[in-house]
Amino acid sequence: MSDKLWGGRFSEDTDTLVEKFNASIDVDKRLYASDIEGSMAHLKMMAKQQILAKDEAETLLAGLERVRIRIENNEVPFSDSLEDIHMHVEDALGQECGDLAKKLHTGRSRNDQVALDIRIFLKNETRQIMDRITGFQRALVNLAKAHPDVIMPGYTHMQRAQPVLFAHHLMAYYEMLKRDKERFADAYKRMDAMPLGTAALAGTTYPVDREFTRQILGFDRLCENSMDAVSDRDFIMEFISHAGICMIHLSRLSEELILWSSSEFGYITISDAFTTGSSIMPQKKNPDVAELVRGKTGRVVGNLMAIFTTMKSLPMAYNKDMQEDKEPLFDTVDTLSICLEVYTRMFPHITVHAHRMRTACARGFLNATDFADYLVNKGMPFRQAHAVAGKAVALAISENKELDDLSLAQFKDLSDRVTEDVYDFIRLDQVVARRISAGGTGFDNVRAAVEKAQKELNL
Repeated sequence: MSDKLWGGRFSEDTDTLVEKFNASIDVDKRLYASDIEGSMAHLKMMAKQQILAKDEAETLLAGLERVRIRIENNEVPFSDSLEDIHMHVEDALGQECGDLAKKLHTGRSRNDQVALDIRIFLKNETRQIMDRITGFQRALVNLAKAHPDVIMPGYTHMQRAQPVLFAHHLMAYYEMLKRDKERFADAYKRMDAMPLGTAALAGTTYPVDREFTRQILGFDRLCENSMDAVSDRDFIMEFISHAGICMIHLSRLSEELILWSSSEFGYITISDAFTTGSSIMPQKKNPDVAELVRGKTGRVVGNLMAIFTTMKSLPMAYNKDMQEDKEPLFDTVDTLSICLEVYTRMFPHITVHAHRMRTACARGFLNATDFADYLVNKGMPFRQAHAVAGKAVALAISENKELDDLSLAQFKDLSDRVTEDVYDFIRLDQVVARRISAGGTGFDNVRAAVEKAQKELNL
């Protein structure tokens, strides 16, 4: 067991299957940059505190930089026998600096080390994901700005309900993504606490200066309880939870893109570059990108359940179960990132079929509520007006007509309050234009919302 960094207490070699089962290097090797960054900060602190001699620290710092380059050049072989990225870095440092490398781990544990590595990694990824959300918001706003007057059916229960502006529909997703970005920004505050120096669970006897290390690493504050610092992963749970919400927003959008691009709807055409074909049906053009985004949402939701289940029964402090925190985290980061990126590229190449959308608004009595409002404006109580409008719809259905097709005489049979101006009142553009309440789909409202978003995004 002499080859194990922790092997002094053991008299038997680890079973090879246990080595494979115990190892996490296949997963956590992507933390190498974070691990080296944390180790460098730790060395600088130990030199300042005279835990290590200055020249020793400088030698090890130079050695760590060489290890970083070797890893980036795929010159460090990964082995299950060394378990994780921390032991691989320390072993590689030993090859560079000899026995001096054994001093690197003074005053810390792999417990606070891995907690630090994950926080460094996740802070960086969170900033990048927020940037990717911003990029996709820009694509949404640009598409909305390019089609300010396109009217489409708005739906409830997947039934045509009332006409809305296509731009208004897109801006709904802008608002969802805006909240997603706010959630990540808020989560960032809680992951921005430094655990290094809390050691295994109880702190360390060495005169470490955690505040100095915090400043080097750019953390906002220190983790204040050593047991909490090494044993909780709530910042991971929070991140994956927010990622799940963001993915659900993307999934809802995906569902609509899939429907809109179908021949039954025909509202949009997705570029060939973002669709695929069939191996048997030559005519097919499948919205696979949207379907994959919708499908990958399940992965992220599953990752949230995985980390919840891993953490739910763990006693203080660190437990090996927590090795399982990285796979769901890394998968979530990768999944959300590529979904945002692919949609950011795809949206500028969507063709909008305004005529098809407007034609769809002409059927399905999308102006029925406005007929009721018309009667209210003529002095009728709304509940009574609602009933009269319902009868108008029933009459139109019986004659295979729309409300616009009913004669004035037919309208007057329903209510003597109706006059010739009803036709202008229930005209499609008027129906949209009158939605002037704050947040509504009126032309001026949506134009203002797009302009506000452009300012927020510096477009």
